[in-house]
Amino acid sequence: MKAFLNWSGGKDSALCLQAARQEGIAIGRLVTVLHKGRVSLHGVPKELIERQAQALGLPVSFIELSDQPTMSAYEERMRATHKALATEGFTHALYGDIFLEDLRQYRNGLLAKDGISGIYPLWGSNTGELAERFIRDGFKAVIVSVNETALPRSCCGCLLNADFLRRLPGSTDPCGENGEYHSFVFDGPVFLQPVSFERGAILQRSYPAPRDPNDDCFTEARPETIYSFCELKA
Repeated sequence: MKAFLNWSGGKDSALCLQAARQEGIAIGRLVTVLHKGRVSLHGVPKELIERQAQALGLPVSFIELSDQPTMSAYEERMRATHKALATEGFTHALYGDIFLEDLRQYRNGLLAKDGISGIYPLWGSNTGELAERFIRDGFKAVIVSVNETALPRSCCGCLLNADFLRRLPGSTDPCGENGEYHSFVFDGPVFLQPVSFERGAILQRSYPAPRDPNDDCFTEARPETIYSFCELKA
């Protein structure tokens, strides 16, 4: 088996890497999708992903996309990457997904077109227990973005620690699996050394709701999703 890990730089990616190593799965490469040079919905710049990869002792490949690509453009770039990795002998792709079944089916369908199988080491885990284990095992992370419908913007820039978990509303998944928050991991048991970075300004950005121009039900614009980001600098 030759596997690559889809790496966002956040908590679930780090836990996935740890779990894979514990299961004896060797990771040969990280693969990170960037939108205009940053991890989508994380806002983390390419330079910090490169620093993470160096601290993990792993090579990293980037899939560069425009800010808001179409699904066809996204799938075209993903398939081109999968084909290139398959020619290098990669047979499996790892993801840190936990319970979003529709997303897992979509990923598997895309991978299967190029003869690659998906592996999900965290699948079905209790997210509360995962979040607590993340902290107990010595990982360190900073909250880089929050969906303001779930959490206040004051959470941006906070450390992902026991106090943060205690303050989460009951409706928020402890691992942010529904997109409530995203993180950047800068130290922990899978790292050879900590990743240096600087916190910057708190920024706000709106993302339009998906709409189908062929469906009359969507002729009226639906509410946008507002995210706050803690800008990180290398």
